[in-house]
Amino acid sequence: MDEAIPVTLLTGFLGAGKTTLLNGLLAAPHGERIAVIENEFGAVGIDGDLVAPGAATLVELSNGCICCSVRGELSAALLDLYERRARGEIDFDRLIIECTGLADPGPLIQTFFWEDALRERFTLDGVLTLVDARHVMEQLDRERISAAQIAFADRLLVSKCDLVDIDALDAVETRLRAINARAPIATVLYGAADWRELLSIGGFSLDERGLAPGRMRSARPVAKGSVFGRPQQSWDDAIGSLVLSTDGALDLDAVSGFVDALIEGSGNDLLRYKGILYIANEARRLIFQGVHRIAGFDYGREWGPDETPTSRIVLISRSLNAPALQAAFEACVIEPEPA
Repeated sequence: MDEAIPVTLLTGFLGAGKTTLLNGLLAAPHGERIAVIENEFGAVGIDGDLVAPGAATLVELSNGCICCSVRGELSAALLDLYERRARGEIDFDRLIIECTGLADPGPLIQTFFWEDALRERFTLDGVLTLVDARHVMEQLDRERISAAQIAFADRLLVSKCDLVDIDALDAVETRLRAINARAPIATVLYGAADWRELLSIGGFSLDERGLAPGRMRSARPVAKGSVFGRPQQSWDDAIGSLVLSTDGALDLDAVSGFVDALIEGSGNDLLRYKGILYIANEARRLIFQGVHRIAGFDYGREWGPDETPTSRIVLISRSLNAPALQAAFEACVIEPEPA
């Protein structure tokens, strides 16, 4: 079978600017042919009326990119596109799925892992979430979906930054970071973004990407160190990021049991999680990641001679007991032999 086609999910609440960003991405000089699926009933297509609202309507652009509007079962539409590509009827290098602004990306992400036919033909590269700087605070106070879209992201792209002041932009970053500490944050103005940072993310690869939280890079300076309060009752209060870490070597059986217990007890609340583990008597780092109850493990590169091996897990979840989890994680450390 041919190499799997990389897929990017583009999500964000209504009005965040997904289509504007997508137009800019299609016009960027990346040299790739991109197939775009709008997973939305009665979608208004790329550049206004370009994509009609009919089922599986296909429009080929002058630069070789393809736009498709889907009603009904997305997996069937994806497999149809793949077969048409295999027959030489259409040609594209990668796929972008623009989700409806009211969609939780979680079930769609899981589809790429549960369905064998999709997993063999497509590889999920990353989730891009557009955030409206002008309205995101209000959306997070009212809409559970807005917090979920942010929590699942591999990249957070803040739009409409010209409509808010620096303090408000800093408050947005503070709140986004509280929900998703692992996704780098960048600001975009008028749909302009660096396409190189949006494609080939490797967000679902078993490597070390996504384990080092980044800071917001802005077209304007962002004030740091400010303290911003949050409402007592907010839809996203239960979703947050938790980082567990320890320096000692881990017992493989113990840490496997820890992860199994975490997934068994909190799998429905675990949105995204990823970890790099220092395993006793193993020169390589063990990397794992997952979405809800679906997780994968693999060994990565060896620890370098100038590196201090450490273990770190980043969890994005609802309602986790941080002290108890940290204690349980540290309990997996092998006690050093007495001198």
